[in-house]
Amino acid sequence: MIRVLIADDEAPARTKLGRWLSEQGDMEVVAQSADGVSAAQAIGLLRPDVVFLDIQMPGLSGLEVAAQLEQSRAPLLVFVTAYDEHAVKAFELEAVDYLLKPYDKDRLLQSLARVRRRIGDAAARATAVAAARAASTCERLLVPVGESLQLIERAAIDWLEADDNYVHVHTRARSYLLRRTLQDLLAQLGERQFVRIHKSAAVNISAVAALTPLFKGDYEVRLHSGHTLRLSRRYKDALFRSMGR
Repeated sequence: MIRVLIADDEAPARTKLGRWLSEQGDMEVVAQSADGVSAAQAIGLLRPDVVFLDIQMPGLSGLEVAAQLEQSRAPLLVFVTAYDEHAVKAFELEAVDYLLKPYDKDRLLQSLARVRRRIGDAAARATAVAAARAASTCERLLVPVGESLQLIERAAIDWLEADDNYVHVHTRARSYLLRRTLQDLLAQLGERQFVRIHKSAAVNISAVAALTPLFKGDYEVRLHSGHTLRLSRRYKDALFRSMGR
């Protein structure tokens, strides 16, 4: 069975799509979401094979939801939209397909045929996520808080700390733990704003208050929060370039 998640803020649209999918012998609708945050949470919890993702949703847009996904674990994406310019963008993103509202059953069947052909295509999953990050400005990050997800502003993040396949996201107020790699998270947040200072750490350039030389080319990085980090000489030049030094 192909496990499907429907994410659309319009209840009639969710109902229609769910009904048509239920007529397919190899499709199982595992959940429906009415906003971007709940869609991202359902994707993380349920690990669907395919997501029909409305581009215009409250909380997070479909593109922002796609940008939050981990490339290696992302589902196939079928973008759904009522706006032509968004449909064009979805096509450019190399999603599995896009549906332009109002679509009919024949158009959905064409999309499902593409889904079936590419269900095992890991590259298709990763490409859509990477392109969504490039196409949308990632100003917010979804982080787990208890059993739910919370949006935090990118500007509020001071630094990132890798821990195997997890990343500690440090803000002034608290830290959050994400199941992501540091490189994947840097690609989402933007490597012009966040720069590696160590193989397992990256800093928000705007959070840096001062740099103090230590020994053998290393530096101490003092943040506006008062926290101090170590800058390895291997990453010194990249940080200095980013800070205009």
